[in-house]
Order: sequence, then structure tokens, then C-alpha cells
Amino acid sequence: MQEPNQSYVTEFILLGFSFSPRTMPLLFSAFLMTYLLSILGNSMISILICLDSHLHTPMYFFIGILSLLDLGYTTTTVPQMLAHMASQRKTISFASCVAQMYIFLVLGVTESWLFAIMSIDRYVAICHPLRYKVIMSPLLCGAMVIFCGLWGVTSALVYTVFAMRLPYCGPNQINHFFCEVPALLKLACADTSVNDQVDFMLGFCVILVPLFLILVVFINIFIVILRIHSAQGRLKAFSTCASHITVVTMFCVPVLVMYMRPGSEASPEEDKKLALFYNIISAFLNPIIYSLRNKDVKGAFLKVTGWGRAPE
Repeated sequence: MQEPNQSYVTEFILLGFSFSPRTMPLLFSAFLMTYLLSILGNSMISILICLDSHLHTPMYFFIGILSLLDLGYTTTTVPQMLAHMASQRKTISFASCVAQMYIFLVLGVTESWLFAIMSIDRYVAICHPLRYKVIMSPLLCGAMVIFCGLWGVTSALVYTVFAMRLPYCGPNQINHFFCEVPALLKLACADTSVNDQVDFMLGFCVILVPLFLILVVFINIFIVILRIHSAQGRLKAFSTCASHITVVTMFCVPVLVMYMRPGSEASPEEDKKLALFYNIISAFLNPIIYSLRNKDVKGAFLKVTGWGRAPE
């Protein structure tokens, strides 16, 4: 039973990374540059998709949504991390911590399901090219994105409610660079076994189910690709699939490890590295992976900037 005079924390201290003071300026510069390039890359992708009519297709619609999600959840965590690295004050209020955790979860879960929707889009494009525009209508694409968003809002609410129902009476030092559920649960003054079970069940629904769907879809895609007689056609199809598989792996595998293992087995330093990978590095690399070898995006960039003409 809890003592009547027991006090509860009103703010948390984010410990961040345990780097030496000498290396901190260098790491701050590296994180800042990565964040700014991530903002630039994702913003550019979104703007190009809006401005160039050649990119008004289901595939680029989903890539544009992905870029907006990346913009959202990096901005939810990285600016605060940089501010804490540059100052001695590393506190965050209880309400701000809850808000940050909820917004991050909404965007992360939405992105997880969006990857599954994008794989379905690639399946229709490769396996049913003649009916692609009919099947992937604007109405269906919009409904799919709304479905992903509803999953994000609902799942994040459950995660947050179950985490916040626990008492936090001290200590108040979160061994992380932002308010993430596994790190916060370690500070709870109560048994978190129920939370571990809830996290596992939700992780199954928002991570394993989309991954299983992606796996099934791509197995069918590869079967169809192997039947293509043209070597150039097979190479183009494989190239499109390889980009999506790379992005999914960078995001989903670290999230899977983070949220589906028991809290007692989690290492704070490993958790921070995993979060750094799917929070910052993944959002930084996504625009590069989707645009570096994409002639349509390159053509749209030249057309919008006036540096050249888009390829016919």
C-alpha cells in the first residue's frame, strides 16, 4: 500500500548520452547537421510531390506522407535533445513528457502501418500494372492513410494511459534522451509486469502484424518478378522493392527489439542507440534512399528549381 504522505514527481531529468565533455561539441554538431539535413530532405520530398503533377501517383503520395511523419517525430525529440546537450538544464515537465511520448508513439505507429500499405501499393503496381490506377484510387489511398492514423492514435493512447497510470514517486532521472515508454517505466514505483504484457500485445499488433503482411506481400511480389522475361524489367522491379525493404528494416527491426522485449532485459545504453537509429538516422536516410536513384524525383527537382527540364 502507498503511504499517505508519498510525493510524486512533477518533472523528469533526461540524462541523455554519457559522452565525455570533450566529445560533446563534436557530437552536438553531428546531430545538428543530421537533423537539419533530415528536415531539408524530407521537406524537399514533400514539396516536390505537391508541386510536380508527374508525382501525383499513389506511390509518391505514400512517400510524401512518410516524409511528413519523419519530419514530425524527429522534431518531437531531436530539438530538445540538442538543447539539453548544449546546456546544463536537462529537465522536462511531467505534462511535456507525456505529450512528447504520446506524439512520438502516434507518429511511429502510423509509420509502421504505412510501410505495410506501401508494400501493398508496390504489389498492385508490379502484379497488376494495367489495373493499378483503378485499384489504387485516390479514395482508397486516403482511406488507407486514415486507417494508419487511427491505429497510431488508438495504440499510442493505450501505451500512454497504461504508462501514466503508474505512480512515479522518485527517482526522476530518465536514462534516455527523450521520454520513451521503456525508459520511463523503469522509474515507476509499482509492478510493471502488466505494462510489459500490454506492450507486447500492442507491439504484436502494430509491429509484427505489419511486418508479417509486408513479408507475405513481398514473397508474392518476388514470385511474380521471377516470371518476368525481361532482365531490365526484373531489375527495375527488384530495385523498387529493395528501397522499400531497406527502409522497413531500418525502422521496424530496432522498434521491434525496443518494445517487445521484457523491460528487465533492456539495457539503457542499447535502448538509446536503437532509438537514435530509428528516430534520427532512419528519417535522415529515407529521402536519400527514395530519391537518390529515382529519375522522377530528380526530374521534378530540376523542373521546380528551373535548373533543367524534367525528362519526358
